[in-house]
Amino acid sequence: MSWGTELWDQFDNLEKHTQWGIDILEKYIKFVKERTEIELSYAKQLRNLSKKYQPKKNSKEEEEYKYTACKAFLSTLNEMNDYAGQHEVISENMTSQITVDLMRYVQELKQERKSNFHDGRKAQQHIETCWKQLESSKRRFERDCKEADRAQQYFEKMDADINVTKADVEKARQQAQLRHQMAEDSKADYSSILQRFNQEQWEYYHTHIPNIFQKIQEMEERRIVRIGESMKTYAEVDRQVIPIIGKCLDGIVKAAESIDQKNDSQLVVEAYKSGFEPPGDIEFEDYTQPMKRTVSENSLSSSKEGKAELKFGGKSRGKLWPFIKKNKLMSLLTSPHQPPPPPPASASPSAVPNGPQSPKQQKEPLSHRFNEFMTSKPKIHCFRSLKRGLSLKLGATPEDFSNLPPEQRRKKLQQKVDDLNKEIQKEMDQRDAITKMKDVYLKNPQMGDPASLDHKLAEATQNIEKLRLETHKFEAWLAEVEGRLPARSEQARRQSGMYDGQTHQTVTNCAQDRESPDGSYTEEQSQESELKVLAADFDDEFDDEEPLPAIGTCKALYTFEGQNEGTISVVEGEMLSVIEEDKGDGWTRIRRSEDEEGYVPTSYVEVYLDKNAKGAKTYI
Repeated sequence: MSWGTELWDQFDNLEKHTQWGIDILEKYIKFVKERTEIELSYAKQLRNLSKKYQPKKNSKEEEEYKYTACKAFLSTLNEMNDYAGQHEVISENMTSQITVDLMRYVQELKQERKSNFHDGRKAQQHIETCWKQLESSKRRFERDCKEADRAQQYFEKMDADINVTKADVEKARQQAQLRHQMAEDSKADYSSILQRFNQEQWEYYHTHIPNIFQKIQEMEERRIVRIGESMKTYAEVDRQVIPIIGKCLDGIVKAAESIDQKNDSQLVVEAYKSGFEPPGDIEFEDYTQPMKRTVSENSLSSSKEGKAELKFGGKSRGKLWPFIKKNKLMSLLTSPHQPPPPPPASASPSAVPNGPQSPKQQKEPLSHRFNEFMTSKPKIHCFRSLKRGLSLKLGATPEDFSNLPPEQRRKKLQQKVDDLNKEIQKEMDQRDAITKMKDVYLKNPQMGDPASLDHKLAEATQNIEKLRLETHKFEAWLAEVEGRLPARSEQARRQSGMYDGQTHQTVTNCAQDRESPDGSYTEEQSQESELKVLAADFDDEFDDEEPLPAIGTCKALYTFEGQNEGTISVVEGEMLSVIEEDKGDGWTRIRRSEDEEGYVPTSYVEVYLDKNAKGAKTYI
């Protein structure tokens, strides 16, 4: 079967058919290109999806991925990322192996088709030219024959006419012979052109056109084969990544099978175990017996505001010291507890012989006030509770993690020790490197000055010592938590930076307390030990508290001699800062400087409160 013999007269239809074949090939190229775009888009969406659900670094989510179920989910995300990579491979291979090749082949195909049909049109034009020459020769031969025939007839007529001269007859005869010769020449020319045309025509239909159509047929068949091969490549590109995609899916299945519910349950125990023992039975409290409670005149419960009393933990049910700041505590301990004197009748108390008297109250030592707190029930066990309470209230984490339950505290301390050991090792490596460099400088002075490294070497050594001291401090706390030490050593207390200035007895009393699940201390202490703890810890534990801010100013209307503890002397006309307004007991707390503050009768001063200050009230 050959297009040259079977379709010798279908030149135009073959031209249309081959153009249609190229259009089909271009359509397939467009299809593959859109498929590659879809694969890229799909891969991008899969990667974005995997990235979206990846745990954020240094966040709570990262800690959650210690559970096997979360690890399996993380493995699934990683496998999906690899899965997306295979779709990118599909896109890349289809682009390089199909789209690029076919686009280049289409251009070559178009050029070949154009060349073949150009040769066909050229052959057509040649045969048409030969046909026109044949027709022209034929018409000329016909015309010459007719003219020769007319010339012959005219000669015969002249020759038969007796009236015509002999010269005219001769002339007619010569004209007839001339026309006959012309006819013969036209005949010979026509015969020659006809033979040549027949030869050209035979070559056209049996040689040129078959050869051209054969080339077109081969071109079209190559196009068909090429598009079939591209379709096979299309499938092979997908098939090549199927094993890798299968491995990704197998990885997801393997991750799912690695989930261990028992292990996750154990991790929950390790994460949230407090280490406390369950509470025991609650003792029966008989309220039918009259409660004997002695409240001194100077007790905190005598405030006229009717505020809630400070409650401290009793035996086996102790609570933390209320979360109050140093300044408020000092105000409760040192504020006067009797009504203030009335203002003098005259403009100035200096004009009256018997001026206003300061509150009549025997000056009591601070330790006596602590004694009142400790002898009343419930009582305070240790100022470390107050320190912890204040830290929790202010959002700060204690350095020794004492705000955490024992088990969680042990883990935090162990982690801290491990981190410090890593830092020590890093510093030691750096020191060794500097030492080696110094040795090189000593052997080869032209490379550098050995003395220039002494500062860095000393700095590295100093850093190592600091880190070791810090490590010993946390190891001491860790040993205390794990029960290896009965109490914290004196050296660990000095390193902690929280108990400087305390006596060994003070720390021992605080360290021997036991914490209940709510963080309070429950062991009963003797009155003498508690007084020592409070007296020694008071200033040390609260020396870092900031003073109360001023909420306004005041002007002294009269002179007041502050003779009792907690009061302050003022002079008439003096301007001072108000740090605590009258709570209803007739006293206002003022400040002259950072270290000099106290109470004066409210009627002795004119107060100007700052409305924008924290804690200030507006009076209408």
